[in-house]
Amino acid sequence: MEKTEPTRTARELVAAWHPDALAAFLGGSAATKWRTPKSDLDVVVVLAGEREPSRTSLRFGAWPVEVFVHTEASWRWFVLREIPRRRSSLLSMCGDGALILDRDGTGARLRDAARALLAAGPPEATAGELEDHRYALTDLLDDLAGCVRSGERLFVVTEIARRTAEFVLLRMGAWRGGGKWLARRVDEVWPGFSAELADAVSEALEGRAAGLVALVDEALAPSGGRLWEGYRRSGYPGTAAPASHTGP
Repeated sequence: MEKTEPTRTARELVAAWHPDALAAFLGGSAATKWRTPKSDLDVVVVLAGEREPSRTSLRFGAWPVEVFVHTEASWRWFVLREIPRRRSSLLSMCGDGALILDRDGTGARLRDAARALLAAGPPEATAGELEDHRYALTDLLDDLAGCVRSGERLFVVTEIARRTAEFVLLRMGAWRGGGKWLARRVDEVWPGFSAELADAVSEALEGRAAGLVALVDEALAPSGGRLWEGYRRSGYPGTAAPASHTGP
């Protein structure tokens, strides 16, 4: 079956599945320059009243579709939950995506709120967070220097790649992403970084790690470089210590 135009398909899906929707958005790659033959449709639907938010994977015509159903209240709850994590798919879908239905102004209101929050950026990284990332990358570079088995090298190198990209985004106050969106986000703040990193990773997997090490050091340098000796953390993670142990 041949795929129809993404926006048209998304509107038809909303009309068929959620005829009472107040607003709907089409986000993700399908309606952008990044669209591929494997792209799906990411559709956010906003309903009135009190409804349970949901996420459903389905097929509509020839398209795979992810449908995210919210009320305005649940939309705001999810956004407030995602912002401290510096990664919000919901904000991106509604702020960067296309508003394809707006019956009463709800869609425009949420679109404008999403755009304002995206433009404001994620919470600023603390000195402790930057130190944690510097320490983790320093430790991984030490592991890489001692790698003699290809299987271990695979996981160390790929972990270095992911953590380095995330560190760049954290240091530069940018929103995080996962998978392909991690590459896209980091290229926005450091043009060409993902391609440079990919070349360095390929060499490192073959046992030639100098390029990867140099790139990681370049990423770490503005925040003080590597960190290992003197790094210390204490106490329990989170806000409360565990209760005293009383059972077997």
